[in-house]
Amino acid sequence: QVQLVESGGGWGQPGGSLRLSCAASGSGFRFVTMGWYRQAPGKERELVAIMHTAGGTNYLDSVKGRFWITRDDAKDTVYLQMNNLKPEDTAVYYCICYAKRVTTKEYWGPGTQVTVSS
Repeated sequence: QVQLVESGGGWGQPGGSLRLSCAASGSGFRFVTMGWYRQAPGKERELVAIMHTAGGTNYLDSVKGRFWITRDDAKDTVYLQMNNLKPEDTAVYYCICYAKRVTTKEYWGPGTQVTVSS
């Protein structure tokens, strides 16, 4: 089984920065794609940023130039550096991982709250 452990959420000021981390673990699994979704109250869950094994990335338009996704394959960890935070970034952020052993399956972290306010 795959486990995702998220950390780094909390409170940030508008214009400030936060960094989220998500560490994946699971015997025999290869973590192909890792990334982040978010869900604000009353809204649908949306893709924030995702990184594929080959290094390709995709970002939500509203975070381009402010958020950066990186991964450390030696630690099976993905990071989301969030700069120039805005109140509309307030949401629960979920780590997502596509892990392959025999087949590829999708796994989700429990979520971490990010609140941006002054």
